[in-house]
Amino acid sequence: MSTTPLLLSCLLAATAPALAATYTTSNVFTNGPERGASLTGTVLDRSGQPVEGVLVSVHDRSTVTDARGGFRLYGLPAGEATVTVTGLSIKPVTQTLTLENGKAHSLQLTIEESVRELAGITVTAKATPFAPEVDGTTLTAGKKNEVIQLDKLDANLVMNSSRQVFAKVPGVTVWESDGSGQQINVATRGLSPNRSWEFNTRQNGMDISSDPFGYPEAYYNPPLEAVERIQIIRGGGSLQYGPQFGGLLNYELKRGPRDKKIEFETNNTVGNNGLFSSFNSLGGTVGKVNYYGYFQQRLGGAWRDNSEFNVRNAHANVNFQATSKLRLGAEISHLSYVIQQPGGLTDEQFNRGELRSSSRNRNWFSTPWTVPAFTADYQFSDRTRLSLKTFGLLGERNSIGFTGAVNTPDAVLPATGLQANRQIDRDRYRNLGSELRLLTDYGLLGQQHTLAVGLRAAGANLRRQQQGRGDTTSDFNLDLQAPRFGRELHFRTLNYAAFAENIFRLGSRLTFTPGLRLEVIDNEGRGYLSLNADGSENRVAQNSRREVLLYGAGAEYRVSEQTSLYANYSRAFRPVTFGDLTPPATSDVIDSNLRDSNGFNAEVGYRGTWANVLTFDVDAFWLRYDDRIGTLRRPVPGGTAGQTQQFRTNIGTSVHKGVEAYVELDLIHALTGDQTRPHFDVFASSALVDARYTQLRTATLANGGIQEGDLKNNRVEYAPKYTHRFGGTFAHRGFSATAQLTRVSAVFADANNTVLPNAAATTGRVPGYSVTDVSATYRFAKRFTLRGGVNNVFNKYYFTRRAGGYPGPGLLPADGRTWFASVGVKL
Repeated sequence: MSTTPLLLSCLLAATAPALAATYTTSNVFTNGPERGASLTGTVLDRSGQPVEGVLVSVHDRSTVTDARGGFRLYGLPAGEATVTVTGLSIKPVTQTLTLENGKAHSLQLTIEESVRELAGITVTAKATPFAPEVDGTTLTAGKKNEVIQLDKLDANLVMNSSRQVFAKVPGVTVWESDGSGQQINVATRGLSPNRSWEFNTRQNGMDISSDPFGYPEAYYNPPLEAVERIQIIRGGGSLQYGPQFGGLLNYELKRGPRDKKIEFETNNTVGNNGLFSSFNSLGGTVGKVNYYGYFQQRLGGAWRDNSEFNVRNAHANVNFQATSKLRLGAEISHLSYVIQQPGGLTDEQFNRGELRSSSRNRNWFSTPWTVPAFTADYQFSDRTRLSLKTFGLLGERNSIGFTGAVNTPDAVLPATGLQANRQIDRDRYRNLGSELRLLTDYGLLGQQHTLAVGLRAAGANLRRQQQGRGDTTSDFNLDLQAPRFGRELHFRTLNYAAFAENIFRLGSRLTFTPGLRLEVIDNEGRGYLSLNADGSENRVAQNSRREVLLYGAGAEYRVSEQTSLYANYSRAFRPVTFGDLTPPATSDVIDSNLRDSNGFNAEVGYRGTWANVLTFDVDAFWLRYDDRIGTLRRPVPGGTAGQTQQFRTNIGTSVHKGVEAYVELDLIHALTGDQTRPHFDVFASSALVDARYTQLRTATLANGGIQEGDLKNNRVEYAPKYTHRFGGTFAHRGFSATAQLTRVSAVFADANNTVLPNAAATTGRVPGYSVTDVSATYRFAKRFTLRGGVNNVFNKYYFTRRAGGYPGPGLLPADGRTWFASVGVKL
């Protein structure tokens, strides 16, 4: 199948109506039924620089300006309207204009900084947890989405406390097995949280995982102290950002202030177990240049024994407003760390309360990571913009340790008087990619519509070296003690993609958003799986090329000015990973017709706000995951009687369905109607999930023959029946405090739904748990911030996963009670 004609035809078919309308001087059929008006524009400061993050309101509708100071509002009622711009430290600006049905209006507003000294701050407006229907160059209309504003949280950002940060995102499952806080393991809808690999994980809209199409694990996550907001789009994000079932998880970093030439901020934190963290940033705007950079170092001993960590994060970005239309940017992020891994525990140790113990003091892990990027944004007009992002990755995954089962002691060998040689595993990643996106509003049939189209080209190279012979000491040391690694493989991925999505506005209340995405993936693997006694190599060669067309559509109906019904259906797939192409043993066989897992996400929901005191989002979803990959035992083709082999192939399907709900009420203001009183916001974030296999073939060796079976109706491993988070935040002037309770049901660690654990603690039931956190923030004198909190207040003992390999093996306990205290200064 020829790729180029199909790519071009997809783009031309999608862009033709928009391009035709762009060159039309007036809209057609304007004298139709009431369709609403659209308003786009920019907010600038007195020097003509764009202002990001201020609130633009018309009637009961509002949106927040983007990095270019731009805003968009659609479906506004005709007639006289007052546009209001508000924000912290600025004087409110208003302008009145007359809106006409079916007409696009454009506006430019200039704000001034307010220099009035305030005795304190009382927050009276909530940041909506939902993105506008056009968020930058992303279309979110009709999609389940959330936006987390980090500066609105009392959470422990120093340790990247995921259950606090994602508390108001219903259904987020968190694996809590990394005491350093470096790894963020999250998922939704019963998918696996392992290093967030079911999400398309990005930073500032650019790839940060090892390889989205061959090894999508996110070893790098930015320090949350540096993050402005987190953008989540559930399965519907697959059309604009890639195929993963989980959708998009995007960390957007802070930028330098636009109203200061220089601003310095420092946050210094201490905690138990020797925790010390220092986060320091510098940013500002000089003329046409906006800049921002930070350095963070976090070190300590973590909660368990043998859990030392030393993490360093650095980042710098520069944006140059070359002309009134063109903005150029460059940024680079770097992570370096060494983490000691305490290994797993047995169930017997856990039941005895020995959660802090560790029998592994020689296991270490490190993933140095560098992500450079260049961006260019061109604003043709208020209605059309073009964005180009080019990004790379220079990264590694390094581990050394004793890899035996948890019930196998890492003991001194009598023959040598030393401990066993450790195993070294190393990966090296070299990636380069580029994405071009065009967003335009155009008039058609008397209504304004929005088109987003894009192209992607990316290449990834992985050199994997495993089963290396390490030394017998206990420090972090990657020096090989043998001439060669026991296994060495080289993988290459080339990916090309084209997508188009369009918001059709059908009147002033209804939108319909269809979309297409074509993925072209080319994988190649070469190398050897093992070495024979004579030094010869057991070589393998794998090639896979496929073209996958994804499609979907969303709809949203505005029930009122502040609430809407939405529905979405989007195809998704999970590419065959390098791990799927690598047999564990030389006798294992990979199916030459191994297919990508595929399926869809569907959802219908109702969300919105009421009277500035109630925020809610309730939805039902259905996720189908076909062609799951697994291993079967089968007779060797052409072999002798009774001869069998492990065969890796597509073996099953799972269906995930359930309800997700988020409700938050400003209780005091709801009861009194007095916005000058303190806030007391109570929230509930819950998900009920039924994730089961509708087919999962098994074939095992029994009584000298192959015994076939089917795990139909078994629950999907690590898919909790329920995840509840309840909490409340009290806020007045510069003080706020939050208490939160998390309750998660029991799960199974394997598809067999094994209840009783094995001796190595790698299979068995994972019990449900409840955990409580409290935290508080106090801002005063406009420059100072005090933070503090206690995680796991009641010191509950629980665990969220069992690991068959790194960072185990064995049962991995979550942290007990921990605390932190932080002092911040902004100059």
